[in-house]
Amino acid sequence: MTDYRELLRLRSLGLNHSQIALSAGVARQTVITTLKRAIAIGMDWRTAESLSDREIADKLFPSAESKPVFKMPDYDYIHREMNKPNVTLQLLWFEYCDQCRIESVIPYQLTQFKKYYREYALKDKATMRIKHTPGELMEVDWAGQTAEIINTDTGEIIDAYIFVASLPYSGYSYVEAFTDMEQASWTTANVNAYSFFGGATRIVRPDNLKVGITKHTKVEVVLNQSYQELAEYYGTAIIPARVKKPRDKSTVEGAVGIVSTYILAAIRNQRFFSLHELNEEIKKRLHMFNHKAFQKKDGSRASMFAEERTALLPLPATPYELAIWAFATVRYDYHVCADGQYYSVPFEYLKREVRIRLTRNTVEVFYDGNRISSQVRLYGERGQTSTLEEHMPPNHRQYLKWDSDHFREAASLIGTCTGSVIESILLSYKVEQQGYKTCMALLKLADLYTVERLEAACSKAFFYSTRPSYKTIQTILKTGLDKPPKEAAASTNPNEHSFIRGADYYGGGQKQC
Repeated sequence: MTDYRELLRLRSLGLNHSQIALSAGVARQTVITTLKRAIAIGMDWRTAESLSDREIADKLFPSAESKPVFKMPDYDYIHREMNKPNVTLQLLWFEYCDQCRIESVIPYQLTQFKKYYREYALKDKATMRIKHTPGELMEVDWAGQTAEIINTDTGEIIDAYIFVASLPYSGYSYVEAFTDMEQASWTTANVNAYSFFGGATRIVRPDNLKVGITKHTKVEVVLNQSYQELAEYYGTAIIPARVKKPRDKSTVEGAVGIVSTYILAAIRNQRFFSLHELNEEIKKRLHMFNHKAFQKKDGSRASMFAEERTALLPLPATPYELAIWAFATVRYDYHVCADGQYYSVPFEYLKREVRIRLTRNTVEVFYDGNRISSQVRLYGERGQTSTLEEHMPPNHRQYLKWDSDHFREAASLIGTCTGSVIESILLSYKVEQQGYKTCMALLKLADLYTVERLEAACSKAFFYSTRPSYKTIQTILKTGLDKPPKEAAASTNPNEHSFIRGADYYGGGQKQC
């Protein structure tokens, strides 16, 4: 499904239709149609933030599922065929229609077929000199050449990978070394580049590396979730270079070559024992590189950047914090596992698959694009649990009220003797919580026998033991020993216990057998 939310966000950044189409990996006509519909219904990026992806799609195109889906021609194949003698676009369109008929899909009409081919030929096969706009684009990449760090403990040589960011308008560049090329290093490098430049560009153009781009085909571009968040945080758009098209990021390619010569080759005979030491030397060389005078024109990269800097987007108050995304299924105890710790979610989501976003300080859980939980991240021993009361079912919430003060207060409302028995039960366990069930059972006797009888039974129990048990009080209530003698006798069945010898027997009457 088309990410309409992303189309609205990119439009809010001031990108044109072609740039939005490239960034989102959709057809330009899709962008135009979507933005027209959004204007018609009064929807923009801000109003769409509170809606789920499905709600946005339904509002924009209520009957989108019923629209016909056309098969996009394979223009790589068509372009190759066009180089053969006597082959025309009309002939290839007839063959395309026959193929669509076999596959039971809808073909484009000849006019549209030719239009898309012209766009393909112009975009993919033509090379033109691009005039860059100040503050519009930042190109980023890893250099092919590495530096070396020596482990002071083992003497082992560790490769250091070089990140390069360059602004095409001025050529001003940023360089930093890392011990790996993983997601954390890539995100840190991009954030540090923004800080170095003192602002963000409207577009970032990376290569098709896995930590940045999940999928890049002719019809679709899928960004890594963390990289997408970084773009949203800085209000910029990610438009990756086309696969195997280095001229799409010629500036950074050139900068990589110059960096390899001007910086890496120059320090090849130096020995570095820490990443910090290496980056300090790179920083000195980078300053010289950016301030080095141009050979064929006046000024330097630094002097041109002084003009470009005013066109950069302002940075947020705090740098972007790396977020790691993961999938999980909500357990029967309405918790999800994230990095070895357990966090609660609303119990209504039992057995649902959710997405988890982990930052240094928070853990957020999302379902169908909506955040359903946000908690402080746990560290330390694995297996810890963070449970919010509002996530629990109603019958589970009552157990949160089970503490010694709760039982003492409830017993004091019944009477002094009941309070003393509760206190005795709580003191009889090494761990106070072990006595909670017994206390609850004792208090429930008031529902079965009345509050007055429970208080009387507790008072009676102290005649038998200084620490009466629940069983003793229950027996007293069952046998009526808590009642006054006359009331107890009146409630006793005269035929009950007839085997007991009466007063006549002891008064000299005839003995019973």
